[in-house]
Amino acid sequence: MGGLDRAPKPPKRSSRPGEAVALLVTTTWVWYIYQPIFMSLAPSALRRIVLLSLVLAMAGCSYLKPPPTPILPPEELYKLGEGHMETRRYADARDAYKKIVERHPTSSYAPRARFLIGETYYRESEFDKAIAEFRTFLSFYPRHQIADLVQYRLAMAYYDQIKPIEQDQGIAVKALAEFKKLVKEYPESRYASDALAKIDISRGRQAQKEVWVATYYFNQGNPSGARQRLELVLKEYPRTLVIPEALWVLAEVNVYEGKDAAARELLRRLVDEYAHTDFGRRAGARLRAQR
Repeated sequence: MGGLDRAPKPPKRSSRPGEAVALLVTTTWVWYIYQPIFMSLAPSALRRIVLLSLVLAMAGCSYLKPPPTPILPPEELYKLGEGHMETRRYADARDAYKKIVERHPTSSYAPRARFLIGETYYRESEFDKAIAEFRTFLSFYPRHQIADLVQYRLAMAYYDQIKPIEQDQGIAVKALAEFKKLVKEYPESRYASDALAKIDISRGRQAQKEVWVATYYFNQGNPSGARQRLELVLKEYPRTLVIPEALWVLAEVNVYEGKDAAARELLRRLVDEYAHTDFGRRAGARLRAQR
């Protein structure tokens, strides 16, 4: 984003408020000094003099009011926002973009300003606010030329919040759904390839979580609960990196339940398909020890 060459100079303050005060003081002083003369005039002439004095004083006082804030055109507000984004003054940038959305809602700058409001929140790690703004954009401009970028940012706002395996993976599920939507709705997008990679990572996180829970169940003496989780991983996440570990733990479950033949079958699969992994080498050692 391009920045501004220079910050706009503030308007020069008028000296007229001081003039107004001086005019009022002078009018009062003249009335006090020449009161005898004024009182000798006809009532109509006196009224005209008083009225003229009040008009002059009120005209001067009008300068005491601050000038109205000018409504900048959208292109100037957009440039202001760009400059603030470059210097990471995200609150100021957000203020400029909000003025575009509020004061120039039909301008060509309004859609991008709406997205950039969310972007300022995203860069501040205010993910919930960023998500709300991105969703608002997509509801108004689903076929806009940057809609794929907004969908990608929406998915990333979830993805950047994914927690360690030991914690709930609900955020990973939401990130996965948004990346899938990007690939489906905008298959020609420049962000589609990265979305596919993030889909694999998100699925891998969910599979890891299932294996982690299965191992916990097994260690707590609940082999049936562990089996259910492990078989789910083998069925739903067959291309994830946790498959060797899932096979190994499931073999351990079979041994625990006295299903030695089923355990040996899983160990042989580990040796045949995942010999390069630690679990494949451990399976080979186990089979050799059983001969």
